[in-house]
Amino acid sequence: MAEYDKWDIRKLEILRTLRERGTVTATAEALLMTPSAVSQQLTNLAKQLGVTLLEAEGRRVRLTDAAHLVLRHAEAVFEQLERADAELAAYAHGEVGQVRVGAFSTAVPALVVPAVRALRAARPGIFVQVREAEAAEAFELLGAGAVDLALSLAAQAPSAADPRFTRVPLLADPLDLALPRGHALAAAPTVRLADFAAEPWIFGGSGPWSDITRGACEAAGFSPHQGHSAAGWTAILAMVEAGMGVALVPRMAAVRREGVVMRELGDDRPHRHVVAAVRRGAEEGAAVGFVLDALREAAGGR
Repeated sequence: MAEYDKWDIRKLEILRTLRERGTVTATAEALLMTPSAVSQQLTNLAKQLGVTLLEAEGRRVRLTDAAHLVLRHAEAVFEQLERADAELAAYAHGEVGQVRVGAFSTAVPALVVPAVRALRAARPGIFVQVREAEAAEAFELLGAGAVDLALSLAAQAPSAADPRFTRVPLLADPLDLALPRGHALAAAPTVRLADFAAEPWIFGGSGPWSDITRGACEAAGFSPHQGHSAAGWTAILAMVEAGMGVALVPRMAAVRREGVVMRELGDDRPHRHVVAAVRRGAEEGAAVGFVLDALREAAGGR
């Protein structure tokens, strides 16, 4: 008879987190454990399974081929357990339950709040708890089990082939060009990104918005000169209003200033793609499914 007790789910979760985070210290931080506890649990798992799971590589450790084999089979177990949790929740609570949502800043007022309002009317038994997070962090929270649903940007998301998650496209958010009201092209019949190749641009020094701005400008045939660096829309638009440069602004951000003109771009109009994700199998849960439906409706209404 097979010895199923050697397949310890908690220890397999620790091994999977180590694969994703890369170091014992980062794994311990993600799972709220001490590094020594992480090492001890993985040592015990290796003894239970009878294979070597980790090898020293300088001051770090790397997963062996046996560890990758174990995790390949464990992913199917994790997915099935997510399905079991989802079905149990649907059976026990029906349309009653809590869904924790992690979302980047502009998605909260544009998508999450309208979805919550709709659910309050249609599904009052479902409580949505919102946690604002950076786009990339939302998936880390989802993978660690800190949220049940993540809203992020497709450019910051793991591959659609990642076995841990089911991704749901929500919205292609157009990017508009923010110009100072006195700019020579503020009232032009049409504007193109290429018209602003010589302008100073305002965007963050790193992160998704830097990548999006640089990628959009490079697709239009030029590399943007970063005149100023800022991450918040209030700061960016204040500098645009002062005539310090131009910026791309997502329409979903809905931030406006009196001295700033927002212009739609022509055929080269860039977009950022917003996606939702859940741990694979969890989308079958009633509460999570209702929240996803409400987010789709909110995105469709934009």
